[in-house]
Amino acid sequence: MIPPQEASARRREIEDKLKQEEETLSFIRDSLEKSDQLTKNMVSILSSFESRLMKLENSIIPVHKQTENLQRLQENVEKTLSCLDHVISYYHVASDTEKIIREGPTGRLEEYLGSMAKIQKAVEYFQDNSPDSPELNKVKLLFERGKEALESEFRSLMTRHSKVVSPVLILDLISGDDDLEAQEDVTLEHLPESVLQDVIRISRWLVEYGRNQDFMNVYYQIRSSQLDRSIKGLKEHFHKSSSSSGVPYSPAIPNKRKDTPTKKPVKRPGRDDMLDVETDAYIHCVSAFVKLAQSEYQLLADIIPEHHQKKTFDSLIQDALDGLMLEGENIVSAARKAIVRHDFSTVLTVFPILRHLKQTKPEFDQVLQGTAASTKNKLPGLITSMETIGAKALEDFADNIKNDPDKEYNMPKDGTVHELTSNAILFLQQLLDFQETAGAMLASQGKVLGNLQLNLLSKSKVYEDPALSAIFLHNNYNYILKSLEKSELIQLVAVTQKTAERSYREHIEQQIQTYQRSWLKVTDYIAEKNLPVFQPGVKLRDKERQIIKERFKGFNDGLEELCKIQKAWAIPDTEQRDRIRQAQKTIVKETYGAFLQKFGSVPFTKNPEKYIKYGVEQVGDMIDRLFDTSA
Repeated sequence: MIPPQEASARRREIEDKLKQEEETLSFIRDSLEKSDQLTKNMVSILSSFESRLMKLENSIIPVHKQTENLQRLQENVEKTLSCLDHVISYYHVASDTEKIIREGPTGRLEEYLGSMAKIQKAVEYFQDNSPDSPELNKVKLLFERGKEALESEFRSLMTRHSKVVSPVLILDLISGDDDLEAQEDVTLEHLPESVLQDVIRISRWLVEYGRNQDFMNVYYQIRSSQLDRSIKGLKEHFHKSSSSSGVPYSPAIPNKRKDTPTKKPVKRPGRDDMLDVETDAYIHCVSAFVKLAQSEYQLLADIIPEHHQKKTFDSLIQDALDGLMLEGENIVSAARKAIVRHDFSTVLTVFPILRHLKQTKPEFDQVLQGTAASTKNKLPGLITSMETIGAKALEDFADNIKNDPDKEYNMPKDGTVHELTSNAILFLQQLLDFQETAGAMLASQGKVLGNLQLNLLSKSKVYEDPALSAIFLHNNYNYILKSLEKSELIQLVAVTQKTAERSYREHIEQQIQTYQRSWLKVTDYIAEKNLPVFQPGVKLRDKERQIIKERFKGFNDGLEELCKIQKAWAIPDTEQRDRIRQAQKTIVKETYGAFLQKFGSVPFTKNPEKYIKYGVEQVGDMIDRLFDTSA
């Protein structure tokens, strides 16, 4: 049971809490009333605001729409004014650009082309919008005048700045193939860079806007003239230089001495110096054409539209190419005439040229790619002509060797090598320099040598003295053999005549033996088989003494006669000369020594010095002076 005091305290506590809750409830109720009042007031305000907004919107929207229309109208007006300004500007183009067009593009190409662009646009505008307008005729006329001025400027730039390439520069360009360092230093600037850029700009404009191709004809005509003159200048340079040195100099490259020729002259015996100059000049001109044509194409590729380049290049090179081909045909014609008069050394000019043309043909073909068939066929045609005349020359040369007449006055009196032999071998040796070119022709050299041998045999019969005839044949056969051995001709001869070398050696030995028989009339006098037989210590009979005297006299007279005659004969080959002398000396000294030993002390005469005129060594010395006109 709860005590009364605790219960009373508990009741008071509860009453207090109840009182607080009532106060709180009362506060909330008052707050809700105020809130309701505020809400009512807010709703009233918002309702009023919405009403006013609706009134404002109804007033503003029409104004906004009107403003939009005004802005659109303003934009249209501005656009219209801009279009009017643009159109009006076309009417001013003629007056704005006339002065520039009249003064021309020289020195201000960019400005000029800018004016031409304005005129072009004006022409297009009036053609599209007002084809009957007088303004169209004005700008058209101005455009044509401007185009003509650009064409004229193109011609002027090309004419003023296209220069002939100097001969020394061409020579250095050619020699650059063999000298890589030099090649890097040699450059051809056909046009200054600034001029080239102007020419390119004008060319492109004329193609794109001018609808004009005449400038391409102007281009190839000017460049064709320069190319042709450059090559002709090189040829003239050769002729001028050859008058003093025989070789054109090339001082253009700094690291080359100015006194160093670009090409060493090759002296060909029996050849006219002027022929060599003409040949070398032509060969260099052919190489020059290739190099300059390559350079011309590089220049042309920058200036002429691609689909016109091949045709323009074809036209550009025609004069120079035709000049080369004509000169080549003239060389063929000269060779043909030379064959008729049997001047075969002149014909040899064909072979170095033919070799060079064949070597250069791949470069020629590359340069002429895309040109007309008639252009491409010119070089092969010339090569064929030269091959034909070369074959004709060798055939006629062989016939000429066979039919060369045996003219007594033309025979060497000392039995040395005949001019016909040296010329024949020289001709074959010089052909050998061009065996890759004249290989087929050289294959028939056996005919030349066979004909030569037959002719020499015939010529040898002109000599009355068989010994001189033998020396003549010996000298000629020996010359032929040695010449064949010194060159590669012996290998070529062996292809068709395997025993040729042995055959010539046999012929040479036969002639030596024939010559040696000339001494029999000397040695026969003192040969043992022809000597009298007598008993030693027994007095000689008169007949025996007379025989010994006759033998001494016959030997002395024969020795003196032969030495006198044969001293004037010639054996140019030192080795052969010494060999023949030595062999003869051995035979004669041995025979005479034996005879002298047997009869030198025999009392066959009271005047032995009259008959024993020579000692054995003296006889040897006399024979040593054979074949020596200076002895």
